[in-house]
Amino acid sequence: MDKVRVASASNHLESISSHGDTFSGFASASGHGLGFFGLKKSRHGSRSWIKIDQDGEAIVLALDKATIMRRCSLPSRDLRLLDPLFIYPSTILGREKAIVVYLEQIRCVITADEVYLMNSLDGAVVQYKQELCNRLQAKRDHADNLPFEFKALELALELTCMSLDAQAKQLAAEIYPVLDELASSISTLNLEQVRRFKGYLLGLTQRVQKVRDEIEHLMDDDGDMAEMYLTEKKQRMEAYASSDAYLADSTEEHSVSVKGVSKSAPVSPVSPVVSAKVGRNLQRAFSSITASSRHESFMSSSDEEEDIVQLEMLLEAYFVVIDHTLSNLSSLKEYIDDTEDFISIKLGNVQNQLIKFEVLLTAASFVAAIFAVVAGVFGMNFTSSIFDDASTFNWVLTIAGVCCILLYVSFLVYFRRNKVFPG
Repeated sequence: MDKVRVASASNHLESISSHGDTFSGFASASGHGLGFFGLKKSRHGSRSWIKIDQDGEAIVLALDKATIMRRCSLPSRDLRLLDPLFIYPSTILGREKAIVVYLEQIRCVITADEVYLMNSLDGAVVQYKQELCNRLQAKRDHADNLPFEFKALELALELTCMSLDAQAKQLAAEIYPVLDELASSISTLNLEQVRRFKGYLLGLTQRVQKVRDEIEHLMDDDGDMAEMYLTEKKQRMEAYASSDAYLADSTEEHSVSVKGVSKSAPVSPVSPVVSAKVGRNLQRAFSSITASSRHESFMSSSDEEEDIVQLEMLLEAYFVVIDHTLSNLSSLKEYIDDTEDFISIKLGNVQNQLIKFEVLLTAASFVAAIFAVVAGVFGMNFTSSIFDDASTFNWVLTIAGVCCILLYVSFLVYFRRNKVFPG
């Protein structure tokens, strides 16, 4: 009986092991599938970011959307602007702890200490990373009044303005010869090239206009510029936290000392006088603290206004650059419009010449038809005394021809007098 139990138990274990092997194989396959899907999810959930700190050190990280939102205190709609799957116009947003920058190919989140740049193989992204690291490392040993976030923002604006200006100059260098050639000789190939260049010019103008409008919007709104002082806000929050901790410690020490005095000191008849003096001293100290806090708040507000003016001057410098680029594009568009007007005038002149020739040909056809009618009438086979003389028909043709010529000349005089044919 025990042998039977042992045998059944062994068979049961073998079946379990076989099922276990099957399940383990399925689990490994499914685990491989889960790993694959997990990789896809990680691939879709997290993206490659380049973190650049204040010392100019760059680190490539794989961060998901929630991590960026938590580190930078940003809502999801702001990070949606940086998604490469969507195309948005150029935008600069100032938030509580970060600045969201989307300028052409540069997509980054700037904080008071770090820059999170979306990693890409685009030349603008690589140039931004290298240039920012070089500038931060070069200025690490030199004093600079410009905060870290403004350095990163300034470089993004600089590279964007330079890139758009270079594209505008390249487009002008390519389109001016084509327009000159089109003005001299109109052909289908030249017209197709001008049409293609005009479409590219329209898209480039819209991009430059959007960057210009964004900078102008920031310059007009002092609140948005004040939101971008991340370093100052961080220092202010740290000062508030340290002052709150100091006040909490002093309050606790004062409460402990008061309890010790109340337990150990005897009741004195002059205690009300002492308490009144202490109250007056506390009131004076409170008034002095209030006055100093008002002075500090006034100084901080004046410094904030000065910093806003400094940021406004920084933005104004790049506003002048992007406005100059927009002016060049507008001049190029006007040159294209002038060339199109010239071509329209030229084609209109050719069309007028064709109409003139058509009118002359119609008048000549009318005169020739009259001569043909006369010749046809006298060429009919009917009995008449005119045909008795052979030279009579020649006179008929001569007289008919002279009359037709006079009629044609009268047409020309009529057209000239009524200015149908100018000149």
